[in-house]
Amino acid sequence: MSEHYDVVIAGAGPAGAQCARDLAEREYDVLVLEAEPEDDFPRQSNKSTAGTFASMMGAFGIPDDVVMNYTDEVVLESPNEHFVQYQPGAVLEFADFKRWLVADGRESGAEYRFGARVNNPVMEDGDVVGVQYAGDEEVYGDIIVDATGPAAPLAKKLDVCQLERSNQAVGIEWEMEGVDVDHPDFADLTDAMMLRLDHEYAPGGYSWIFHTGGDTAKVGLCYIQNESYQQFGDTSKSIDDHLNHWLDTDPRFENAERIADKQQHRGSAHIQMPADLSTDNFMAIGDTVPTIDPLWGEGIHKGMESARAAAITADRCLMGTNRDTAADKMAVYDDLWHSQVAPDMRTRLTMTQLLYLAPNDRYDRLMTDLNGMDVDTLSEANEGGLRGLSKLVHVGDLPLLARFAKQRLSE
Repeated sequence: MSEHYDVVIAGAGPAGAQCARDLAEREYDVLVLEAEPEDDFPRQSNKSTAGTFASMMGAFGIPDDVVMNYTDEVVLESPNEHFVQYQPGAVLEFADFKRWLVADGRESGAEYRFGARVNNPVMEDGDVVGVQYAGDEEVYGDIIVDATGPAAPLAKKLDVCQLERSNQAVGIEWEMEGVDVDHPDFADLTDAMMLRLDHEYAPGGYSWIFHTGGDTAKVGLCYIQNESYQQFGDTSKSIDDHLNHWLDTDPRFENAERIADKQQHRGSAHIQMPADLSTDNFMAIGDTVPTIDPLWGEGIHKGMESARAAAITADRCLMGTNRDTAADKMAVYDDLWHSQVAPDMRTRLTMTQLLYLAPNDRYDRLMTDLNGMDVDTLSEANEGGLRGLSKLVHVGDLPLLARFAKQRLSE
């Protein structure tokens, strides 16, 4: 007899594991299929900077055990200036965080199968009714969830997501010791998460130092190989070359070394508006959508929120005796995603495209502007409010805005 569950989830990342956790707490039969072997998990998928904020920690009950360091500030750097804002956060030990989500979901009743890479949807009368995994194994469910990230083997074949290579950001990160987090020539990064806008190191993107305690930090950079990268970057350099250049020239790394027993983290995510999010019997969550904040790259909180929205939707569709998982019922997830998970996605995407088209000297001016703004205006600008954003625009930005308009028209 064919195995059948209420919900089958492909992928045990933060989004998939959180969705399983929520549904298991509601006493649904949930199966999570994860490609990696359990003994190695999450060796291949340990790719996040794992910086997040207090709102996520509290909303999802994340324990102190998986936190490397609690932070007090977010620092923005440009080549010659910086801006500091009080913003409590946490840098997670990402592997421990993922393992904790799995363990907590299992305690609530979720079932996990590792070494179970999902290959294809199982179709019946044009609708997805199950998944094929680990070669030719099959399992069925009333609702199928793709939480596999950019691979998206189900969402792509169901035409639910159309991730475009031109919108793919690539990133690299090392965990390092001997980092001078309080160098006299820079802002004090003790208990801080720092993002640097500087095309010399991350053309069309940003680099970061996330303090993890003592003289240790997560150090990395990311960018999209789009127009900004072509304009400001050296296309002969790999992403490793860009990171090495930063490590070689920034005095904060003069005595720094990569921590020997820590993995190098490489990853990618798509910075774009999602197309569709669901269809009959199916939802796509997390980076499959994609759900990452386009402006600053924060993905854990958004991914977890998308998981919760999917769990709420599944609960509404499956409760009672008359289960209904037709597309119009599953579209509750789309509504929740656009209204609660990422209500300002389009505005923030526009802000992102404008930001990374700007030259380095404009980044210095941005830091000066930010330092002169009050807290309420800063918050409004960060959320895409027109009044707040207007404080950051100058007459000298007209060529930049014209180039942005030309790029958007060509798209």
